[in-house]
Amino acid sequence: MNNFNYDTTNIFGKDFIWGDKTYIMGVINVTPDSFSGDGIGDDINLAIEKALSFEKCGVDIIDIGGESTRPASVYKGVKPVSEKTEIDRVIPVISELRKKINIPISIDTYKPRVALKAIEAGANMVNDISGFRHDPEMIKIIAETGLPVILMHNQQDYIYNDLIGDINEYFINVINLAISYGIKKENIIIDPGIGFGKNTMQNLEIYRNLDKFKLLDHPVLVGMSRKASIGEVLNLPIHDRIEGTSAVAALCISKKVDIIRVHDVCEIAKVAKMSDAIVRGW
Repeated sequence: MNNFNYDTTNIFGKDFIWGDKTYIMGVINVTPDSFSGDGIGDDINLAIEKALSFEKCGVDIIDIGGESTRPASVYKGVKPVSEKTEIDRVIPVISELRKKINIPISIDTYKPRVALKAIEAGANMVNDISGFRHDPEMIKIIAETGLPVILMHNQQDYIYNDLIGDINEYFINVINLAISYGIKKENIIIDPGIGFGKNTMQNLEIYRNLDKFKLLDHPVLVGMSRKASIGEVLNLPIHDRIEGTSAVAALCISKKVDIIRVHDVCEIAKVAKMSDAIVRGW
């Protein structure tokens, strides 16, 4: 039963009933330089194989990205890739994957033309880490296509007057902007942006206060997987953060987050199923 006030969102003909369960978004990075060390590069077959393995493990959404979105504030020297390069990376994978899976595909991009090409190739939602701030054309594309969008809070520095209050104020403003363009309320998903303009202490504060974002009456997505803050707390490298990621995933579910975005789908899906049984009922 849906315990919250926001609506069901239909993605690729499937009803995502917020509050019923924790949905799993699986990450496919068709990049050579993903922060998480799982970039597939231009190996389309490997990307398809990985997505199909995620589907078997019960993933709900596949999120495909063609540019490393590692925060420049953490990873120095990070440079954006060209629009053409990003298109060349993601479109073949989305086109082929659309023929093989029957679950929603998300395009992880802040570039409007990349988003449009991805939608034409079969993507069903857009994950915009800039929260519409990179290019105003993105908001027009989302409004015209009627697809769901994930809007992330993202800034370059760690300076806040009130961390949770400032992020919530940003969301209120961007949600109002989106609705003014005709984007449906139920198609707006918010992401507090773990690691993007937040240091480890601030990320931990966000985790403790995830329930505050739920008060905005929009589905909440959290991307915690293998993040630097987990590595800092545990003093572990990227590929040894599965337990830390699991702990954060369970905490997020205890706060009734709606979507968790992860690299280790098969492992975290089990964490989510057990946590959901406790938190939401079995």
